[in-house]
Amino acid sequence: MSLQPVLRKRLEQVLSTVEDHGSLGPRLKGDAARLWGRINKFIPMNLINPQVDRDALELACYALQLPARQGRGIVVGRLARTNLRDRCEQSAELLVSLMGTEIEESLLDRTTRLLHEIPHRSPVIDEAKLMADALNLDDFGLIGLIIQAVQLGLQGEGVGDLAVASEKREEYGYWEARIKDGFNFEPIRAIALKRLATSRKVAKMLAEELKEDQI
Repeated sequence: MSLQPVLRKRLEQVLSTVEDHGSLGPRLKGDAARLWGRINKFIPMNLINPQVDRDALELACYALQLPARQGRGIVVGRLARTNLRDRCEQSAELLVSLMGTEIEESLLDRTTRLLHEIPHRSPVIDEAKLMADALNLDDFGLIGLIIQAVQLGLQGEGVGDLAVASEKREEYGYWEARIKDGFNFEPIRAIALKRLATSRKVAKMLAEELKEDQI
């Protein structure tokens, strides 16, 4: 099954507007669709029970992009740095507060439980394991590098800071720890390793270009 078209359209509207006026642009809606597309690629890999709760997974993909509001008219996008536990808890709260009256009760309950399970080291719900791996994969490869660049840009930092951050991650063994602890399923861990090899090449190229620019 998949979400009812009316509910999906409403979710896309919420991800595209600020307090029912003004535009956020297509980023949050696009990120939700990209995450759901990734989940759909994982499902046929038979990593979990074939009776997967597609509705809750798709709804969770939208919920994880819901913009948190701080003050009147101010929106904190999902590119802001927040740990996975806080992000999932905030998403569950926002889903209930913003969309609770528009979602069937059983689906809402299943989705909020799924969201709360995602950050656990060993989630009980299989769908939470799948979603956790899909989210953690965003840190790897060119997607991860671009997201990090945008985050640094939002803080007023530039390409040199991106190169330094990449170098520090290598020095501290950041990627080894993420590969070891960040995935529940070996096939997805293998995808992360492949993407990591690509981003390491790009980070090395960036460092070389910056070195050429030095006086």
